Amino acid sequence: MEIQTQMESAAPSVLPVFTEISLAVTGALEEWNNKNENNIKNDNDNWVEEAVPGVIRFDYDANGRYAEFQQLYSGAPVVFKAYLDHSEHFRLGPTMSLWVTKSNSPSCATESFCRAITIRFPTAAASMAFASTVQKWKSDTTVAGVGGELANGSSDASLNLNKFDKKIEPSSAKMYFHYYGQLLHQQNMLQDYVRTGSYYAAVIENRIDFQGRVVVDVGAGSGILSLFAAQAGAKHVYAIEASDMVDYARKLVAGNPSLGHRITVIKGKVEEVELPEKADVLISEPMGTLLVNERMLESYVIARDKFLSPVGKMFPTVGRIHMAPFSDEYLYVEIANKALFWQQQNYYGVDLTPLHGSAFHGYFAQPVVDAFDPRMLVAPSIYHTIDFTKVKEEELYEIDIPLNFTASVGTRVHGLACWFDVLFNGSAVQRWLTTGPGAPTTHWYQLRCVLSQPLYVMAGQSITGQLHMVAHSAQSYTIHLTMSAKMWGAGVDQGGILQSSSSKLDLKEPYYRMSQPQAYAWAQDQSAQQLVQQQVNGLPSQQSDETVLVQQPIQASVILQQQQQQQQRPSQTSEQQSLFFQS
Repeated sequence: MEIQTQMESAAPSVLPVFTEISLAVTGALEEWNNKNENNIKNDNDNWVEEAVPGVIRFDYDANGRYAEFQQLYSGAPVVFKAYLDHSEHFRLGPTMSLWVTKSNSPSCATESFCRAITIRFPTAAASMAFASTVQKWKSDTTVAGVGGELANGSSDASLNLNKFDKKIEPSSAKMYFHYYGQLLHQQNMLQDYVRTGSYYAAVIENRIDFQGRVVVDVGAGSGILSLFAAQAGAKHVYAIEASDMVDYARKLVAGNPSLGHRITVIKGKVEEVELPEKADVLISEPMGTLLVNERMLESYVIARDKFLSPVGKMFPTVGRIHMAPFSDEYLYVEIANKALFWQQQNYYGVDLTPLHGSAFHGYFAQPVVDAFDPRMLVAPSIYHTIDFTKVKEEELYEIDIPLNFTASVGTRVHGLACWFDVLFNGSAVQRWLTTGPGAPTTHWYQLRCVLSQPLYVMAGQSITGQLHMVAHSAQSYTIHLTMSAKMWGAGVDQGGILQSSSSKLDLKEPYYRMSQPQAYAWAQDQSAQQLVQQQVNGLPSQQSDETVLVQQPIQASVILQQQQQQQQRPSQTSEQQSLFFQS
């Protein structure tokens, strides 16, 4: 008989595709035992049923879609019903499969164990047809030909996962969407007026790109960017949001009826959402700390490939990660002093010193997020460009940036300072959003990777190294930083490395230091303001920022005194100050 592989949503599928069925479960199988006690033997509580031909029927009822395994014993039918939402199918070989039903299935409501069935098919083609039908029924589709061959030992559950779910840990995704589903965190971003104002200006100043166009807002959040696009004259906006913030977005859109009638709010991930038309413009705020944290840039790129027309525009268009070595004695001592707790030899009678080394390196494994004084930079910055219109998703899995600086001053280098900016390359106006030091502070601040072993450099000395970032399943990156100072003076022509320092940091677990005193008011230093302006006025072709540094770095103690005098932030406690001045 020909195997049936197509189906209608209103009719069940019956597949006469297996010739043998065996049960391999631990525990009592009441409904099977009672009907087939003559055909089943007990071998150390592993029940094995003799091979009997049968059929598998796919259908649905009030509890959901299910597979019904039917066999005939001595003229009496025996039926095993398994709901697809609580089952998994594994392919063990070309003609052998394993079906596992979990204990929370409606059919297992009275038992505390799972049923596992091995199925032997007459041919490999019959096995593939069965796998295809399972996939189609589990994915709730009536389109024929969706299925495919499963690799031996693989589960069809993975076929139903989108790209996001395959690469991100469920626990991380749950926390991520819970965080962004709360209004207080949306308010924090909306009140970042540098961020929100830059987006508003980029959209309104480039009405020509939005007027009469279809726009897709990727990760819409509160829906504010969708409303901006509607203000700019968009024909229709599809606002895609995966968190529970989608309910608030719908309220906000409904509360602005003059704009809301052109906005459709969709709950879901861009990896799984389908739209009825192509987009002329993608707009999103996918940037995290150091530009790439939270890995939303990958979803932005996926949305580009999935929704954007070939001549469409992306807001933002380009991102740049800026880097420069810095000197900050106060920060270094602050981090090192955190591990002093573990130098106690009599902590309630316990010697903690065996853990001091681990604690010391653990504190230096945290990137520092704060706003720092740009005069702490000891060399002109360089940058790494990511073109959102061209980059491939896979290229964001690992980012490798070579480092090459020339020290402007002689000092101790305590690590690498990083920040980012993005370009909105509109048809009318090009607008930059920067998070750089000295510019108005954003909720991203800046980031510094602090070395546990600083480097000593002289003015004009070369500082080289590598910033290697590897994405991980917790929606962030592991940072591998190496910085080296080349030989200086006699013998420099022979090359070689005089000193080198490395650090491994987790971008997912930063040290948020925003409560510390901020840099002094930049209105008092016009030259510093001009340096920042040079970085945001355009996109230079060379990979080095045109930054001119002061001849000598200001001492941390002087900065601290200035900050206390200006009372921009609460002063340090006497205990923190004593730790610094004792150093």
